[in-house]
Amino acid sequence: MLSAADLQALLRFLSQDAKIPLASAMGKVKELEKAELTSPQTISKTPLTKLQTIFTDEKAAKQILNAAKRVTKKRAGGPSSDSPSSSPRASKKPKPTSPHDTLDPRAYESSLALPTSNLSLPDLSAITIHTNRAPLLLAFALTTLAYTMPSQPLSSRLSLAQGVVSANSKTKAISIGLDKGPAAEREGWGEGQPVVRVLGRDIRVMRREGHAWEAAGGATDGGERAAGQGTQAASQALGAGEPQRRGDAGDDAALWAVDLEALKRARAAPAPEARAARAPSAAPLPIYTPESARTYLLKAFDSSAAAGAPSGASPASAAAAAAAAATAAAAAKRRREENLAHLLAALDALCASWASTLGTADLDARAWAWYVRVRPEVEAGPAGWGGKGDVRLADVLGLRREEGERGARGT
Repeated sequence: MLSAADLQALLRFLSQDAKIPLASAMGKVKELEKAELTSPQTISKTPLTKLQTIFTDEKAAKQILNAAKRVTKKRAGGPSSDSPSSSPRASKKPKPTSPHDTLDPRAYESSLALPTSNLSLPDLSAITIHTNRAPLLLAFALTTLAYTMPSQPLSSRLSLAQGVVSANSKTKAISIGLDKGPAAEREGWGEGQPVVRVLGRDIRVMRREGHAWEAAGGATDGGERAAGQGTQAASQALGAGEPQRRGDAGDDAALWAVDLEALKRARAAPAPEARAARAPSAAPLPIYTPESARTYLLKAFDSSAAAGAPSGASPASAAAAAAAAATAAAAAKRRREENLAHLLAALDALCASWASTLGTADLDARAWAWYVRVRPEVEAGPAGWGGKGDVRLADVLGLRREEGERGARGT
């Protein structure tokens, strides 16, 4: 009988190297074991006809045999056992799952820092911003994750938050007829990847190997973060991961949100047998990058009074016009970044007020309800797609838990 390690190695070969859907591969394990074809080496030496008795699809059988020969040849031509690269220490070094994880973790996280606000809560309450719903949801998700999954670095929280926004936008576009769908997740793309829940939505994720991150100074400026309890986390069986529920002191590995729509576009094929990308693959999975989420946030929040404001008198010369335009653009950029800082401060104050009372699952669910309460009003249906409106930070702060509520109302 195959050991657990041998079984994982066999399934990894079939799903990653031979590009056989994981579900199909798992269904053939017993037959392969009975035929003593449990490794690329043994499979590479077997006649195609024997493989075809197990995998009746001739194309799949050839695919497996060719992959076995390729893997066996590659291993035979690899470094010798005496070489430094084959030492136990070198072989155990995690391989980065994304180019982002080849960077220095602390420097990389610092490069993603978002603007901060020094305003008091009364001053924040006087601010009204002008935006559309998607970036507001992104800000809600990003802030909530700092409390529900405090072990995640900023880069991971940006990725996970963008995953929520993109999935929500896809669902909305389908529901109002702007996208014919169906969504990639509904079609089974990403099956086998771990899942975490963010704002009530399940997001497919992958573990980030090679990204050792440690928060500087522990809790962030918004106050002490709630302990990560009851969330789901990733393990990485078969090289890409299987769902595993995380306990109170569970796996704190940094995560990326997997972009299932990009995965579908990149690897879609007409024949079901060719859809190997539904299972873990040797090629890197597409992710929601933190840089794109950060850029989106920095550009999304205008001041309500400035939105649609007249540009004023035209300068007398082209040079003056160019200078005025550059000055106006710089001022608008600075204003948007300040508004983002104020919004994040208000959201942090909201989450901090409830973090010691609500469990992480309840806080996650409550955050979605808060978003619905304060999101901008837009027209129903396609006409409201991308529509903007005002968001009063006083409304956000008004959702905070009052000091006296603990004794009077509990949670």
